[in-house]
Amino acid sequence: MSHEKIIEKLKETVKNNLQKETSHDWWHVLRVYNNALSIAKKEEGANIFIVEIASLLHDIADHKFGHTDNDRALIITNILENLKIEPSIIEEVIYIANNLSFKGGKNTHKIKTLEGQIVQDADRLDAIGAIGIARTFAYGSFVNRPFYLPDNQNPNEIDTISHFYEKLLLLKDRMNTKTGKEKAIKRHETMEIYLRNFYDEWNGKI
Repeated sequence: MSHEKIIEKLKETVKNNLQKETSHDWWHVLRVYNNALSIAKKEEGANIFIVEIASLLHDIADHKFGHTDNDRALIITNILENLKIEPSIIEEVIYIANNLSFKGGKNTHKIKTLEGQIVQDADRLDAIGAIGIARTFAYGSFVNRPFYLPDNQNPNEIDTISHFYEKLLLLKDRMNTKTGKEKAIKRHETMEIYLRNFYDEWNGKI
């Protein structure tokens, strides 16, 4: 089976195996896929086929929805074995998927492969900027999180605006690739402008 046919079949499989929550839906995966391809074409030495597969499978069995790394490994293995993907590629894709997440800032693992760094950058790009803002509030609504709690003294209760500071505003400086860093600048600025306007509106200044 050609690489093109494999990717076509994989896209259909992913569409049918994702959570229905809108911030981690098929359109998110497709944006990450397109971001990853864009970066990979500018970063010398990347294996495009691995980048394609890993970007399409990066949110399968996401830990946010109660899955473990082992769950993800088993599901990815099953999907890719059915497509006759060689074991070394399956192993690489599992490694990328299980080490991609920000995990509340607790993931200190530095992805070692260029392909993994590219997919991680692509995923992080979709978490920031105008789309990142929309996704953040969509996910906050999904988990019944208030969008802003001024003067919140409860460390166990996080609001959506606080999520910008615990994760989103940190991502620009955590990009792996030169291309990813360049793409992140404008998206980061979009969030900074949004937050300034948010606070001005909240306080009745505009």
